[in-house]
Amino acid sequence: MAFCAVAPQAAFAASDDKPGVSTSAQVKPADPQKGRQKVIDELFDRLARAQDEVEAKGVAGAIERVWMHSGSDTADLLMSRAMQAFQRKDHPLAQELLGAIVEIQPQWAEGWNKRATVRYMADDYMGAMQDIAHALALEPRHFGALSGLGFILQSRGFDKRALDAFRKALDINPRQEEMRRIVDKLTIEVEGQGI
Repeated sequence: MAFCAVAPQAAFAASDDKPGVSTSAQVKPADPQKGRQKVIDELFDRLARAQDEVEAKGVAGAIERVWMHSGSDTADLLMSRAMQAFQRKDHPLAQELLGAIVEIQPQWAEGWNKRATVRYMADDYMGAMQDIAHALALEPRHFGALSGLGFILQSRGFDKRALDAFRKALDINPRQEEMRRIVDKLTIEVEGQGI
């Protein structure tokens, strides 16, 4: 996966000049999580205003790249190894690594989301839904988790609830044409044809 071109910048705020205080004591790094959140919020604003599907895909990709960075070198390394294992279809190893990630970084929504994907691939639908619930509690705008929830619900025959999840994903990322087609088709199946 490519590195994020839009990375949160560390900001510094200088305190008032005080006699006898060194410059290094006057400058304090800003909270990196606040900077990261600001970047995410700006990207979601751009996503909502995207003029077409190509622009929306670019912005959504930038959001996903930011989501892939936890702020912990250890968790990021484990995620890289988990994704390699997943690509090799070594789902047990991927799930083990992702389990370690959610233990050491329980506030990282993407750790929960990726483990949900692996659990889904292993036919552990309840585990996948539990992980999606964690991801959405941490990042309610996670359009990937919402889409995943929709697909799980639809595969289990809960079409109305799936439609709700797909609609939420589409509200957040409105230029997903494939998702729009899914919503349109499922709307007819669940709610019937309009007059």
